[in-house]
Amino acid sequence: MKAEGIYYLRHIKVIGTLPAVFPSACQIHQKQGLMIETFNLSKRYRELEAVAGVSFKIADKQVVGLLGPNGAGKTTTMRMLTTYLPPSGGTAKVCGYDINKQAQEVRKQIGYLPETPPIYPELTVEEYLSFVAGIKGISGKKIKEAVDDMLTRCALTQSAKRLCGELSKGYRQRVGLAQALIHNPKVIILDEPTSGLDPAQIIEIRQLIKSLGRDHTVILSTHILQEVAEVCSRVLIIARGCIVVEGDFAELTKEKTLEQRFLEAVASEKYVGNVVNG
Repeated sequence: MKAEGIYYLRHIKVIGTLPAVFPSACQIHQKQGLMIETFNLSKRYRELEAVAGVSFKIADKQVVGLLGPNGAGKTTTMRMLTTYLPPSGGTAKVCGYDINKQAQEVRKQIGYLPETPPIYPELTVEEYLSFVAGIKGISGKKIKEAVDDMLTRCALTQSAKRLCGELSKGYRQRVGLAQALIHNPKVIILDEPTSGLDPAQIIEIRQLIKSLGRDHTVILSTHILQEVAEVCSRVLIIARGCIVVEGDFAELTKEKTLEQRFLEAVASEKYVGNVVNG
């Protein structure tokens, strides 16, 4: 929802950094090679357990697909990682910062694109990205540099003066990616990033996401098998709120196709609560 992205933008604050002589939690975590860790993370809505105690680890500079059918718990998991939703139980660490105890620090480490990009239709693309850059702690001449970089990187240069509200779905997704990347976050979280796009737009967005893995840790949620196969180096399959399959894409598809893995995982009760590692 749009409100979700706006909430995330409005709750980012820049509160300074530790002196260089003291390693931050993020620096320590990076030395260990981990960028995201979840520990029995769960979310309950009265009688419904949307996420049922998931635990997983994501290393630096990986593109990871959180794959599952509709209603499996993908978006809820993403929202907890971004601190938009508080967990009912368990916790997670992003770049070493705890989502329950250090939410403000977590938000500074991530770029987040919800399924519906959090754009302001009355602003031009350039104005909107400048606004977001300021919220995310970029100041002075660096704002223009950051905006120009995102316009180029996300192929938005020709649309810089257009109102966000006049853009096609594909270009709104590009603007959404630009706002997620503008502060050069270590972790990028994308919720159904190609939803509603036409085939040409899907190819372009997938190529961009794949390229992000060279410099960032990326986790994207999707129910599209081909998307995972084309852009992800690691796969997490979620069903009924549980991580049921986890592993490197190459290992998981050595003896079975991803489609076979997926169908077995979501169709058979024996997989629930028992992680199949590739």
